[in-house]
Amino acid sequence: MIKYELINSVGKITLNRPEKYHSFVREMALQLQDVLDRCKEDKKVRAILITATGKAFCAGQDLGEAINPANASISKIIQEHYNPIIRKIRNMEKPIVAAVNGIATGAGASIALCCDIVVATESASFIQAFSKIGLIPDCGGTYFLPRLIGIQRATALMMTADPVSATDAVEMGMIYKVFSDETFEDESWKLVSKLSEMPTKGLGLTKRLLNSSSTNDLEQQLNMEEKCQVIAAETSDFKEGVQAFLEKRKANFKGE
Repeated sequence: MIKYELINSVGKITLNRPEKYHSFVREMALQLQDVLDRCKEDKKVRAILITATGKAFCAGQDLGEAINPANASISKIIQEHYNPIIRKIRNMEKPIVAAVNGIATGAGASIALCCDIVVATESASFIQAFSKIGLIPDCGGTYFLPRLIGIQRATALMMTADPVSATDAVEMGMIYKVFSDETFEDESWKLVSKLSEMPTKGLGLTKRLLNSSSTNDLEQQLNMEEKCQVIAAETSDFKEGVQAFLEKRKANFKGE
């Protein structure tokens, strides 16, 4: 259900349940958590790509599992399946790119949008599908989406469940870039490969600061920036970056 490969310095995570449009069941959610833990601990991994096989990215929760009284309750699904995934993605101090290769609905859209950078193929779309079945957006959807596109648009999309094309998603600031269907795989890989060759600890500290910026006031954020900058300045990548600048050559970062 989850395929994982380490390619150069990129941990490639592929959702692989195409017959159900990669909708999540317990086994799949737990597998994704395990793979994210692996990526966090493996020093060889300097950037992560999350994508899917086929023409869909993720249809969210498998409703057959959710309504079956023999399976986990909704509360348990949120507590044990989705919330840990969101926390692992946001707390991972390595860049994570979501390459949305098709429709992303419900929890699938929320998981994509909680990643650091989101790109999509031009045929992809994003749907806040929860209201169609009387539920509310979870997986941090009510946290991330208003911060990306503003509360007015987020409210409308969550209440109406209107689909958003990849092109419109770029225009409203929901995602970073859209690529043609023909170039999508290559362009997504170029992006994550570029990130994997950059100063990993510096990028991780940047992510830490972005996470804190939504709750800190200005004074707290300035103090945190100072502390993180001191940490970054002690890395070998900083020394290499300065040396490369002085020597007018491309830096050879090691992620250390």
